[in-house]
Amino acid sequence: MSKKAPLSLIIILGSMLFALFFGAGNLIFPPMLGQMAGSNIWSANAGFLVTGVGLPLIAVASFVFSGERDLRGMSNRVNPTFGLIFTIVLYLAIGPFFAMPRAGSVSFEIGVKPLLPQADSHHVALAIFTLFFFGIACLLSLNPTRIIDVVGRVLTPMKLTFIGILVIAALLYPIAKFEAPDVSYEANAFFKGFQSGYLTLDALAAVIFGIIIVGALKERGVQGRGALMSACLKAILIAAVLLAFIYTSLTYMGASSVGKFGVMSNGADVLAAVSSHYFGSYGSILLGLMITVACMTTCVGLITSCSTFFHSLFPKFSYKKIAIFLAAFSALVANIGLNGLIKVSEPVLMMLYPLVIALVILTFLHPLFKGKKEVYQGVMLMTFLVSLFDGIKTAGIQLTAVEHLFTEILPLYTVGLGWLLPAIVGGIGGLLVAKWSGKSDQQTGFGASEDRATNKSTRVSGDKGTSAGD
Repeated sequence: MSKKAPLSLIIILGSMLFALFFGAGNLIFPPMLGQMAGSNIWSANAGFLVTGVGLPLIAVASFVFSGERDLRGMSNRVNPTFGLIFTIVLYLAIGPFFAMPRAGSVSFEIGVKPLLPQADSHHVALAIFTLFFFGIACLLSLNPTRIIDVVGRVLTPMKLTFIGILVIAALLYPIAKFEAPDVSYEANAFFKGFQSGYLTLDALAAVIFGIIIVGALKERGVQGRGALMSACLKAILIAAVLLAFIYTSLTYMGASSVGKFGVMSNGADVLAAVSSHYFGSYGSILLGLMITVACMTTCVGLITSCSTFFHSLFPKFSYKKIAIFLAAFSALVANIGLNGLIKVSEPVLMMLYPLVIALVILTFLHPLFKGKKEVYQGVMLMTFLVSLFDGIKTAGIQLTAVEHLFTEILPLYTVGLGWLLPAIVGGIGGLLVAKWSGKSDQQTGFGASEDRATNKSTRVSGDKGTSAGD
């Protein structure tokens, strides 16, 4: 019998989901988006909200809807080998290679670096800071069953308080009027914002955070697909409202700051200038606290998720040993610096994001094509062929012939969505292959497992079927 989640638990989970998503990139990219978009702020912000809020939260819902236990189970629907490789790559991207080190780097760049007197000592200070930052994050992560209490009840209220003070000041007392947009945002501002949402890494982490949410619900006795889905959707709504409001406010803050400060080099500089404008010398302290707490919450969630996954993959290594190793490795990578991390991560994100979007869409459409693996394979293969070249182009490697071909034949390629048509073609092709090969009744995923459970129950007890289960 399913048990419904109480409202108090849903509110805590919604705030925890917000806190897990709202980390380093979520603070630094919206202000810079606002600066670049200028008077086109609202269309650019709408695009950013699609990939920065809508896509990650839909991805969380897709995990619950799939009925799978983890990301590997979802991606195994394509192929077991693909599932293993894809899952490992995603965990490394949101974990020790990009997202976790970036959390430490951003905290240092905004919270500590402006307070240091000499630039020559910055590399030493960064090493010391990252050691303490990831040490604390590791300690908070060593007991994964307490993550809901640490993040949902303690760190999230602190984060919302710090952010709220700055946001309210910016909304009540705008710095200046909006300026003309940067040339790159004069046309297709929506799609520029859409692609900027990739940089948050949130859609890559969404399914993994979904595992945390489902686990927290089950620990408190919530069982059954319907009850889990209902509770998750309510928590997602809370997180969506918070994220959309904060992102829009930060984008507005950036757009209104150009008239006084001009276009700055990155979002961290924008936040520092705006904080100083409103709060003077106390602005740096407020901003440092806000950034550090925001990044810490995300880092705790990522260490917990990544350690749990790699422990399941390599059970001979304990969860705690893996957590300590990942934290130490992230501290080492963080010393590359923020600009270096962003530069390296962008090509990888351009390759991974379309694959994640395609997998999420396929998960929701799964019942329509009865989970045929050929459909999954066709969509993911065609999506990868285009996203691979997007990543290569973002890395600065020019393949002129391919670029010219894709520009000519693929709609929306110039705005980063050239993979859509090939994905559709791949899906239709996979459907036809399954039909011609006589596999019209083949299913993968929860639809197949439900049918098998129903048939087994009918044979053994004569019942008409069984419920979906978790």
